[in-house]
Amino acid sequence: MAIFDLFSSRQKKTRGDVPDVYQYDEIPQKLRVQIVHIIKATIGTRVNHSRYGGETYSEVVYREIHEILCKEYGVFSLSNKQRISHFEAVYDYFLQSENFEECLDIIELSFNFIEFHVKEKQYNFTREEGTTQEATDAVEELNQRFKEAGVGYEFLSGEIIRIDSQYIHSEVVKPALSILQGEKLLKGARDEFLSAHSHYRNQRYKEALVDCLKSFESTMKAICEKHGWEFGQNDTAKKLINVCVTNELIPIYMQEQFSHFRALLESGVPTVRNKEGGHGQGSEIKSVSETMVSYTLHLTATNIVFLGECEKKVNKALQRS
Repeated sequence: MAIFDLFSSRQKKTRGDVPDVYQYDEIPQKLRVQIVHIIKATIGTRVNHSRYGGETYSEVVYREIHEILCKEYGVFSLSNKQRISHFEAVYDYFLQSENFEECLDIIELSFNFIEFHVKEKQYNFTREEGTTQEATDAVEELNQRFKEAGVGYEFLSGEIIRIDSQYIHSEVVKPALSILQGEKLLKGARDEFLSAHSHYRNQRYKEALVDCLKSFESTMKAICEKHGWEFGQNDTAKKLINVCVTNELIPIYMQEQFSHFRALLESGVPTVRNKEGGHGQGSEIKSVSETMVSYTLHLTATNIVFLGECEKKVNKALQRS
């Protein structure tokens, strides 16, 4: 179901009463209710009252969501009520929870099922559950609702990603993920990049820096492996950059112009990680700032996009030869 542009919504936009700065530690009640509406329209709420036939498609999904959350939170049920459905247990808890991270857990898990389970069985959910919203549209609406509410998150590639700048997110982070999803060789780099975002969202800043470097290095290793370029599995970022330059991943006629960029690669992600997050901190407890990690995440994404575009040019050159 498309978002309906109500009169009151248009008036708010006209008056400028729309959030221009994202907030991250609160999920407004209005947004929670809107999200539950999306989930109901996409997964359904049909209940089998008969003794025969087993659970409906939606009942299976809600039971699995409930069981996963209970196991991870170390409880037997998310509700103290007796004879309550799995749907009610999960989403009553979601609507009432004061813990915004748990709310994001429920959103992420629910839309994981929507993106990977419901989408695969879309015909069954539409026919048997009478759902009115398709999985792809549900994800798009969720992200639009996040934006409207001024909540700085987006559901992307099966995970909730924190957004610091919509422009950077659209122009850098999404293209980086698109490149990392392109080939099986890049799966490790993709997982590390998403892990860095997950650590960042949960304020584990040192771990985020470490995974930024891992993703950056894994991307270069994957490109080197694909093209049969010699490298060591334990090579550092600096050595891997040299391998990529030597093998003209960066075109020869542009190598001089990219000398400054190469220096940035060598002094950017690797150095930030090595100096800030990658070594023992001794007797002095070191802190890594949120700003530094945000910068490093975006720098990592930019470098991945750059390497991906250069690799495309190498592939085209090989096809012509």
